[in-house]
Amino acid sequence: MTASTTRSRITVDAVRREVLDVLDGVPDGVPHGDGLGPCDAALIGLAVRAAVSTLDPDGIEEYTRHALDAGATPAQIHETVVVVSGLGVHSLMEGSRRVAAVLRARGTEPGAAALDGPLDEHRAALRARLRGDDPYWDDFEREVPGYLDALLRMSPEAYEAFFAYCAVPWRTGHVRGRVKELISLAADATPTHRYLPGVRLHLTNALRLGVGRRAVLETLDIAAAAPEHLGVPAASPGTGPGEVTR
Repeated sequence: MTASTTRSRITVDAVRREVLDVLDGVPDGVPHGDGLGPCDAALIGLAVRAAVSTLDPDGIEEYTRHALDAGATPAQIHETVVVVSGLGVHSLMEGSRRVAAVLRARGTEPGAAALDGPLDEHRAALRARLRGDDPYWDDFEREVPGYLDALLRMSPEAYEAFFAYCAVPWRTGHVRGRVKELISLAADATPTHRYLPGVRLHLTNALRLGVGRRAVLETLDIAAAAPEHLGVPAASPGTGPGEVTR
């Protein structure tokens, strides 16, 4: 079966133009600000290599060493991996709302009626407890419209798990919030991902936290230099992570 519409290709240059449009569109401009320090740059470099869209085993080891040499703690390094592991929820974001759209269009499939109308008591309580009136989720809804509602209606279990998993690195708090946003921005901007909804969301959050133009553009440079996804080899008998080079 072929797709009913033809999508235009989103290039790395297009991602950068999108970011520049946001930076230039901010009232009074975005301050140039400081660039990335060595530790933050190493953590972002690690993130784009650990992301599921890259999965560069050698690069993960290399940038772990860079981060340690730059003064990062083991807790900060692993929290970086936890942050970027959230890239997998983009399957939920794009999949849930588009599955819901097809079910709504057909209208005759089992459960289709539950995609519209008032929420039941359980789902309404979940929404109030997890989303509430936090303005972050209003920004999120603008970039990924319909996702949270579709997920809640089709799988309240997945809805609850989504909020719980995304909250983990913010609860542990080893990496500063602004760096977490730059990590997520970089992962979304890599040549093998180019997820513009996430780029826009995390850029907006980073700017709110005081990140300047220079750090944003340096983050994009790190993302653009991420390697292609070459695949991950199977482990050979007798090998393990303890055998990596130091």
